[in-house]
Amino acid sequence: MSRLADRFAELKSARRTALIPYLTAGDPAPDATADFMHALVEAGADVIELGVPFTDPMADGPVIQAACERALAHNTSLRDVLDMVERFRERDTDTPVVLMGYFNPIDSMGLEIFGKRARAAGVDGALIVDMTAEEAPDIAPALAEAGIDPVCLIAPTTGEARIARICENAAGFIYYVSFKGVTGASSLDTGGLAAQIAPIRRATRLPVGVGFGVRTPENAAAVAAVADAVVVGSALVRQIAEHGADRSAAARKLSETLAAMRAAIDRYDESKRDPNEQEGESA
Repeated sequence: MSRLADRFAELKSARRTALIPYLTAGDPAPDATADFMHALVEAGADVIELGVPFTDPMADGPVIQAACERALAHNTSLRDVLDMVERFRERDTDTPVVLMGYFNPIDSMGLEIFGKRARAAGVDGALIVDMTAEEAPDIAPALAEAGIDPVCLIAPTTGEARIARICENAAGFIYYVSFKGVTGASSLDTGGLAAQIAPIRRATRLPVGVGFGVRTPENAAAVAAVADAVVVGSALVRQIAEHGADRSAAARKLSETLAAMRAAIDRYDESKRDPNEQEGESA
């Protein structure tokens, strides 16, 4: 099993919802990223999603676009991102790391070379935003062969036949985009999430994570009610934008923001457990 599969299996056994924070690698500077990743793990992260800076993002809103610009001002490359993961692994060999980005930097490096280098650095999954269902059969198997789980996006507009096709090439987990738009674009409406996720549940046994629009602990708990994982990005990246000049303050704010979401999710997870079971565990 992969590190991602192991982590989700552990969480399922414990009846806990995964919390997956996102950071843009190299923001505000390359030497800050590994420390920020450790701070998030200490605050309750189960998986880290690390964005690869790119000059022409399609799914990212202004907050993450600005983070990419700050990272690119330091010439942060895909190779640099892999080095950051390697530094993170010097202290943490357990927390799964998923790279999120676009295919161009991977293609420039070479898909086979990327797979080998990413695996050697300690990467567990890759979410390629612009990998279509048609292209996935040419990309996903090469990642899987290298030991990298191809994590796939599914949008609210995706029909059931296409959902099934996407899931055929996915591993690790499915990332469901909670609304039509870019990251951080609007508040999250959780009312219809269960119905929106249902076709994905029918198509795959992979865990389903929900992202885009998770800003508050209340949002996080509401997503935990229907999903296996809560993904939070812009709310954290904003903290780096506001406090990045003071690394310690930025790390503290990241930890506080994520810890509040972790606590809200844990309260929800605890509330849905059988009271008799809880009594048995405490006996």
